[in-house]
Amino acid sequence: MSTIVLVVYATRYGSTREVAKAIGAELRGNGLEVDVRPVREVRSLTGYSAVVLGAALYMFRWHRDARRFLSRHRKALLERPVAIFALGPTHDPHDEKEWQDSNAQLDKTLAKFPWFKPVAREMFGGKFDPNSLRFPLKWFAGAEPASDIRDWKAIRVWANKLVEKLEKSS
Repeated sequence: MSTIVLVVYATRYGSTREVAKAIGAELRGNGLEVDVRPVREVRSLTGYSAVVLGAALYMFRWHRDARRFLSRHRKALLERPVAIFALGPTHDPHDEKEWQDSNAQLDKTLAKFPWFKPVAREMFGGKFDPNSLRFPLKWFAGAEPASDIRDWKAIRVWANKLVEKLEKSS
């Protein structure tokens, strides 16, 4: 039986969608059948043998749609391997405190789902574009400069390592 992977993402401004598409492309390049979709479009996990779920942290909270996805699809997620990724820090890729805080926030969020045991979990740098923000986030951002610290090489490496974990567990 071939592994059919759903790469599902929650995004506000499109950055997580771009990462999800890159992950999907790597998985396809490794011979897996892949469907990349926003979480709001997914009604059922029937037909998928594995799931990759991604979302960004906003104001130190993992995207609400990703949290709802975990709750809504609990039974189905327990029956297949699931990998998680998040986009966290957006400015300084070397600020260890910001990375630790982002990882701690993701862990705190996932702890609210004690039944959930992902086969892989990763935090990537994110993208910040103050011009795309809406109120009140635009007001909080102040004069923060635009940045994009997504590490595309790290994303591709993680996706390639994921292949074995998703196939072995499915």
